[in-house]
Amino acid sequence: MEERKQKEIEYYDRQAEKKLKESPGQLTETDFEGFNPNLLASYKFCYQWLEKNCKDKTILDYGCGNGIHTVFIAKFAKKIIGIDLSQPALKIAKERAKRGGVENKTDFREMDCERLEFPEDYFDIIFDGGTFSSLDLKKAYPDLAQVLKPTGFLIGIETFGHNPFTNFKRKINKITGKRTGWAADHIFKMENLKEAEKFFNKIETNFFHLVSWAAFPFLNLPGVKFFLKSLESLDKILLKLPFLRKYAFKVVFIFSNPKKHD
Repeated sequence: MEERKQKEIEYYDRQAEKKLKESPGQLTETDFEGFNPNLLASYKFCYQWLEKNCKDKTILDYGCGNGIHTVFIAKFAKKIIGIDLSQPALKIAKERAKRGGVENKTDFREMDCERLEFPEDYFDIIFDGGTFSSLDLKKAYPDLAQVLKPTGFLIGIETFGHNPFTNFKRKINKITGKRTGWAADHIFKMENLKEAEKFFNKIETNFFHLVSWAAFPFLNLPGVKFFLKSLESLDKILLKLPFLRKYAFKVVFIFSNPKKHD
């Protein structure tokens, strides 16, 4: 296994094992960093789209991690398969599904996202909840296009890599061990969207958190959630200007009409 992958696995193994040890009774609300995605407009957009489009569909939670998104999607899907290389994270995901009452609709597998082990045209929808920064997308994109049905959709939410302020924060996270070197240095960018055009005929993009990202570290403080909503309203106005979109903190993309390659 490549060294970069091993380091990613070791990082997420440590995070999951810490969660299992310190908070075994609180596995259903947040991610490893205590973050609740339901608070943000970007994730709300994804969840609303998924709720509308996932009914009776076969879904892939691509790089599912601790299953923070899997249980929500499973409520609407016919079946959802979550894949990841971190065994402790998958353990948390299975427990989440059990507690969420969707154990019979979920299937968690230890699998490399760059080497998918599914038949061609298998999934109606693929969801990427932030896994792309951990991958070599030149290896990942071809497999994703192959396993997605011709009428299917890949919806993803990724941190965007053009804002100098948030990029500085990532460098700090790398130094303090809150992110691996690979993930910190391979944040999703415009060129990655351009690369996707080789494998999908249709690319839709939505941009979020041009200024509202500044409220993220303070969301547990009184009154900050209202402040966040105010900043997100300002985001909507500012992000109507095309030249500002690349500086958004989050991008939500929807790829469809996959190109099949031999």
